[in-house]
Amino acid sequence: MDRSTLSTAVSSGHFSPKKAAALLAAVITVTAFCAADAVARSYPFGPRTRSVNDLGNQYVPFHAHLWDLLHGRADGGLFINWQSGFGSSFLPDLGTYLSSPFALLVAVFPRDEIDLAVYVITVLKTASAGAAMAWLLLSLRPGRWWGAGLLGASYALCGWSVAVASYNPMWLDGLVALPLLCLVGEWAQHGRRPLLGVVIVALAWIANFYTAYMATIAAGLVLLLRLWLSGLPTRRRLQAVGRGAVTVLLGVGLAAPLVTVVYFGTKHAHPGRAVQFAPVPTEDLLARLLPTTYSFGSPAVYVGTTALLLALCLPFHRAVPRRVRVGWTLLVAGVALSLQWGPTHLVWHAFATPQGSVYRQAFVLCALLVIAAWQALSYGPPDRRALGAAAGLLVLISAAASRSALVHPVGWAVLLLAVVGALGGLVLLRRAEGPRRTVLAGLAVVLLFGGQFGETAATSAVATRLRLGHMDDYAPWGARQEAQAVAIAQADDWPRYRTDPGREQTVGNDPMLVGGEGAQYYSSLTSDVLSRTLTALGGGWTSRGRSPQSLDNDVTDAIFSIGARVHSPPDPHQNWFAQDGTVPTVSRQDVPPLVTLRPSGASSTGFGPSPYRNQELLLGARVYTVPRSTVRTATGKPPRAGDAAHPGMLVTAPAPGSERKPTITARCPAGSEVYLWAPHFSGTAQLPDGPTGRFRSDARVTKIAAMQRLGRTPASGHLTIELTPDRPGRVPDGAVGCLDTARLHDAVAQLRTTGATHVTVSDSTIRAELPAGSRGIAVVAAPRIAGWRCAAGDAAAVPARQFHGLIAVPLDGTSTTVSCTFHPPGLRLGTTVGAVSLLALILLGALTAVRRRRAAPPQPPAPSTTTTRPREPVTGAL
Repeated sequence: MDRSTLSTAVSSGHFSPKKAAALLAAVITVTAFCAADAVARSYPFGPRTRSVNDLGNQYVPFHAHLWDLLHGRADGGLFINWQSGFGSSFLPDLGTYLSSPFALLVAVFPRDEIDLAVYVITVLKTASAGAAMAWLLLSLRPGRWWGAGLLGASYALCGWSVAVASYNPMWLDGLVALPLLCLVGEWAQHGRRPLLGVVIVALAWIANFYTAYMATIAAGLVLLLRLWLSGLPTRRRLQAVGRGAVTVLLGVGLAAPLVTVVYFGTKHAHPGRAVQFAPVPTEDLLARLLPTTYSFGSPAVYVGTTALLLALCLPFHRAVPRRVRVGWTLLVAGVALSLQWGPTHLVWHAFATPQGSVYRQAFVLCALLVIAAWQALSYGPPDRRALGAAAGLLVLISAAASRSALVHPVGWAVLLLAVVGALGGLVLLRRAEGPRRTVLAGLAVVLLFGGQFGETAATSAVATRLRLGHMDDYAPWGARQEAQAVAIAQADDWPRYRTDPGREQTVGNDPMLVGGEGAQYYSSLTSDVLSRTLTALGGGWTSRGRSPQSLDNDVTDAIFSIGARVHSPPDPHQNWFAQDGTVPTVSRQDVPPLVTLRPSGASSTGFGPSPYRNQELLLGARVYTVPRSTVRTATGKPPRAGDAAHPGMLVTAPAPGSERKPTITARCPAGSEVYLWAPHFSGTAQLPDGPTGRFRSDARVTKIAAMQRLGRTPASGHLTIELTPDRPGRVPDGAVGCLDTARLHDAVAQLRTTGATHVTVSDSTIRAELPAGSRGIAVVAAPRIAGWRCAAGDAAAVPARQFHGLIAVPLDGTSTTVSCTFHPPGLRLGTTVGAVSLLALILLGALTAVRRRRAAPPQPPAPSTTTTRPREPVTGAL
């Protein structure tokens, strides 16, 4: 539907101006968004993947898990995700990543089109944000409906949206929420739609409470400014503020069952790195107002040249009342400054500087710039004086931004064309009077829409291309994932044993994407106990511990009941020495059940420095030889020793052309399996004629390498491990461990004999039947995350104990069953708050209805339309 068709529909009364503006904004948004991806040759319009960073690593797998839940194919439910992290709390993840109403749309797509489903959801969210903003603009002040549609699309396709939120689709719910919450503020000002306002606040906070928090602050600022401009008596202003505050409190209260669960989930999550906020240089901030600029660490506040020029016109537009000009200009300037000041930065981010992008509130400034632009346009096109002043300010902004490295030469050409279109369109719109009014107005609209479409598509395309060069990226669902999923489905027999998707992962959340039950798990809510336990056992991770990886080790497979393990080639998309077309294989081994027994006197002290000894603590048997090892550099000399902050022996890459490499030598029993533990080493390690062990770590400790299997000890018992570092790294003391597979087999047989005879698992409960007379400690092969309560036999459930990070239940020799139930921390509190809020909302609604009925004037009886003859008096009646 083009603009002329919409104009006809509006003039004929089939569409209200608000509906027409919302539809126009949505159409422009979808068209420009998809056109940009087509220009960038990005999925689904080209060969380039769009799954960069957390989009491919987190959000697509989480949506895949939601698809499985909705179709009854997931291991677990709303409370526990049994597929990830050996059993992780799922409700906080649901509230963080999947609680948007849009997320439910994944159910209508095929499972192997999950990337397309997430893309469609992203486009729909962005279009909805544009439609909501267009509706808000006409609610704030009447004006040209197509102008509101144009500016609504400017907001939806702002720099924050296309550069940051397009691959963090959960944040787009905040983009939708902000104009809706401003509408709630308008209703509070006029005492309208109180119940609908509460529902909108609740939905916004449920969909994504993080960006909803920022949007709520922004809506509050807009409401306060609107009340200051309204000229209402102080009493009525205070009443409006009170209505708005009650609406927010009740709405957030209704969302509390999810919000509190997420809050407590963060309290038990593995801590990320502490980030100190540092404002970006002014030239970088101003550069992000211009088209085609991109940077991960600066505020993306581009809103399009037309919207920017109109916002710059506002202080000089004499047709706009002075208080309106001053108020909106000061609000925009104040929020812009708050982005760069530490204390206000913390307020915007709930008093914690986020990891990654530190300007996640930038969409608030984008919204205020668009609203300011509407204030200028709604009072009529700016005159030459205002346009000249705005053009002068834009020149100054461009001059200052020219000192920034974020502006590329192509950006100046795009900016020039956008300025010509914006200024030309606004000038023609101003002159659209008399007999040529229709022609000039039409030409003005073509220039304005054409300029905005071109620069926005170019900005989005540039951001899409540059992200691929600055961030990790992952291939969409294809032959590799299909082969992994088939292999896992054929081997899976949960809960009799776990099937691990494999050490050679495709993304950090492989179990949710391709199936199985493993250690891999990447979330902002990854539990601290899981990360610490797997690290102590020799596991590797990325994202500073929030993305534990699979550990291909026979002992840990026995501990966690991994009876089948998939072995895939390294992902060719990651360029990890991979070959296309290699079929994954599956290895199997006898493992204990999910619930096993340990003696009452088993050590429950903390882990030690050696992962080999830590594995033995959990297994309950000595199976490793940890020999003294000698490290030598490529020149044959002892390497430099580390210190307390950097323990281990420093190894570096050999000089170019050198045939010798750094080595580790040790002696182990012949025939034992050799493992190397070097979490801060990066490169490869290999025994003669053995497999190549690949280690990935970095100097910033954002990732550490997992323990690797290198083959078997030769008959001589002498080991020489050759190292090929790709950067300086460290080899710790006790790096080599040699596994006696016969002892491990005996230990597993003992655990199978004394362990559970039958195990059943549901959404939030695990129940095991034990042999008669079982004593000691029942250990569940799952991390002891907060929320587990357990009972032996018919005893009352109590908070679960832990055995080196795993769930533990003491036994008395009489109980033959063990049951553990998980209840997400914070759910009871949130449910109570939600129930109180719902009751208050019902009472408030009833009270409002009673007051309206009493205040309504009595209606006069309707005049009769028929004539009736007077009745004769009845006499003699009893």
